[in-house]
Amino acid sequence: MRNSSEKCPICKKNIVPDYTPFCSKRCANIDLSRWFSGDYRLSSEPRDEDEMEELENSLKERLDPDHNVG
Repeated sequence: MRNSSEKCPICKKNIVPDYTPFCSKRCANIDLSRWFSGDYRLSSEPRDEDEMEELENSLKERLDPDHNVG
């Protein structure tokens, strides 16, 4: 379940469960359009071990804010 204080990544309004993680179909479509236009990209570069560990820790913190890393 998402935290009620989380905001839409596009417009920063409160998220709506039907459009999670967005607040509306409009914002979901804006995000999708950014993927299609190439504004967002996934890196194809191999990641080094330190960078992977940092990404994993960041993900753990986002999924479980009470989780102590390190």
